[in-house]
Amino acid sequence: MDITLINGIPCAYELTEAPAQSPTLVFVHGWLLSRHYWQPLVARLAATYSCLTYDLRGFGDSQLAHAAPGMRRSYPTRAMGPDSPYSLQAYAQDLADLLQTLNLSNVWLVGHSLGGSIALWTAQQQPAAIAGVICLNAGGGIYLKEDFERFRSAGTQLVKYRPRWLGQVPFLDTLFARLNVARPLDRAWGRQRIRDFVNACPEAALGSLLDSTTEAEVHRLPHLVAHLHQPVYFIAGDQDEVMPPQYVRHLASFHPLFAATGQNVLELSNCGHLAMLEQPDAVADQIRTIVTTRCPSSYPS
Repeated sequence: MDITLINGIPCAYELTEAPAQSPTLVFVHGWLLSRHYWQPLVARLAATYSCLTYDLRGFGDSQLAHAAPGMRRSYPTRAMGPDSPYSLQAYAQDLADLLQTLNLSNVWLVGHSLGGSIALWTAQQQPAAIAGVICLNAGGGIYLKEDFERFRSAGTQLVKYRPRWLGQVPFLDTLFARLNVARPLDRAWGRQRIRDFVNACPEAALGSLLDSTTEAEVHRLPHLVAHLHQPVYFIAGDQDEVMPPQYVRHLASFHPLFAATGQNVLELSNCGHLAMLEQPDAVADQIRTIVTTRCPSSYPS
C-alpha cells in the first residue's frame, strides 16, 4: 500500500504494472467498502492491464490515522450541495487529482455501486484521460421519495450507531458474508466488511450517503450519462436487491451506446450486489471483452 496526499487528505492506493501501452484499469469501490474487494479481479487482470485500486476519502486506509507528520489533521466540514466535500463531484475531483498525481491516462474506470456514480462524474470531468467506464451493480436515475427517505434514514442510523466492538461478536462475520449477495461469501469477506463498516469516517460515511441520494442528484445522473462521449457499460446482478437490474437498465438507456446497439448492459445470473466477489471470473471476462473491443465508433456523440 502507498499513501499520497489528495486535497489535503491521505489517499491509500495500490498500482500494479503491466506491459507498456496497455490501458490502466482504475477500480472505485462503493459505500462503506474499500479497495480490498477488487483483489479477486486484480489477480485475474493484472497480467494484462495496469490496475489501480484506492480508498475513497474517509474509507478503508484513506484515513487521518495514516497521515504523516505535518499532513492535514481534520476532515473537511460537511456541507450539502455543490460545496460538499463528500458529493459525487468532490470524490470525482479526488480521483482526477489522483490520476494526475500518478500520471495516468488511457484509463478505464470500473465503479461499484456508489463508485459507479463517481466514475461517471470523473469521466465527465476528465474526457481526455478516461477512455471508458464500466459500472458494476450501479444504476439509478429514478427518485422514489418514500423509498429514498427510508434508505437515508436507515443509513444514517447505521453510521451513527456503530459500536467499535462489533467485530468481536461471535459469528457476526457469517451474517456480513451473507448480506446483499445471492450466495454466501467466504467468512474472510464478512470480516473485511465488518472492518470497513466500523472504521469508515463518520463524516465521510454520512456525507457520501446523504449527498448522493438527494432528488436533484438522482435526477442528474441520466443527464450526465446522456452527454458522455466515452463508451459506458453496465453489469448487473439478477438478484441484486440494492440496485435491481431494471434500475441499471434505466440508467444505461440514456447513453448513446444503448440506442446504437442495445448491448451495453450485461446481467449476471444468480448474482447479488457484490458481483466482483460473487462472480470474479465472469466479471473479469466481461472487462477484458469490453476494454479489448471498446465500442462501435458509429454511435452518436
